[in-house]
Amino acid sequence: MELGLYTFADVNPNPERNKGAEGAERLKHLIEEIELADQVGLDVFGLGEHHRPDYAVSAPAVALAAAAVKTKNIRLTSAVTVLSSDDPVRVFQQFATLDLISNGRAEIMAGRGSFIESFPLFGYNLEDYDQLFEEKLDLLMTLRENETVKWQGELRAPVNGRGVYPRPLQDPLPLWIAVGGTPQSVARAGALGLPVALAIIGGEPRRFAPLFDLYREAARRAGQDQAKLKTSINVHGFIADTTDAAADQFYGPQAEVMNRIGRERGWGPTSRAHFDMSRGPSGALFVGDPQVVAEKIVAHHEIFRNDRFLLQMAIGLMPHDQVMRGIELYGTKVAPLVRKALTDTGEGAKSTA
Repeated sequence: MELGLYTFADVNPNPERNKGAEGAERLKHLIEEIELADQVGLDVFGLGEHHRPDYAVSAPAVALAAAAVKTKNIRLTSAVTVLSSDDPVRVFQQFATLDLISNGRAEIMAGRGSFIESFPLFGYNLEDYDQLFEEKLDLLMTLRENETVKWQGELRAPVNGRGVYPRPLQDPLPLWIAVGGTPQSVARAGALGLPVALAIIGGEPRRFAPLFDLYREAARRAGQDQAKLKTSINVHGFIADTTDAAADQFYGPQAEVMNRIGRERGWGPTSRAHFDMSRGPSGALFVGDPQVVAEKIVAHHEIFRNDRFLLQMAIGLMPHDQVMRGIELYGTKVAPLVRKALTDTGEGAKSTA
């Protein structure tokens, strides 16, 4: 199983200094985080795409390209690319370029996105939400498979026998579908034979396990090669030297973000009691010392049989030194414990390092 991280590169939406300085510092820290993740042997680092004042990354491929020249082994992926409001040709070109710069370590994780700001920003109609994603995913898959592309849809101008360059080092360029728990989305990914990444940020994770069964069944019915199917669970959590320290450091920034988003979406406020329940054995948060987090990762692998596990630690205004320590512990303590446990149980340990 691959072990990795993802982040949205949170910034203070109302900083005391100017927003350019705030963003510059966060991106500097972000590259340091990716570089350290590579050094300690983690497998994957993902960057989300957002178009809001509380996140620094609206162009994941650019930030990942900066990280590519500082790293050697770690795979570099979007998490996610909001494909519905982007142009698949440009997405393909950007990540193909990243693939060349990184010597074959680029991936695309495509999804609808968890926010809708990009739709009016780029001139798209939210009423076309589903059709936009379906059409653009079809075009992106066509681009991966063909150097010269002939494609036609309803919401984008056709591509009439045009070449699309550069071509990536990996053939095909890896493409994952990110889902948030909608059965139809999971089934579509299976029918297309594409790897699927499931975001679990609340509730009891085991309740999501049937979605992977649905994914594999949809792939079987579509005649897809089961051996090529891959799954990931993407979760929130934090690692520190002690479980108490991990909880105390993570709660404030994570709660602030969840409450801010909750106010936008009509969710009720969170609390420390709810947080502490969520970091228990059956909850969605992976928070603790290396042993606690490793045991929870292994326990959930037994439920999901997932090929990848991505942890979002840098949520909200987490201090950079705490995030760096968490990454160090993840790579040097948690990952070896997980890999050994999976080897001992016959699952094996997969790493790109």
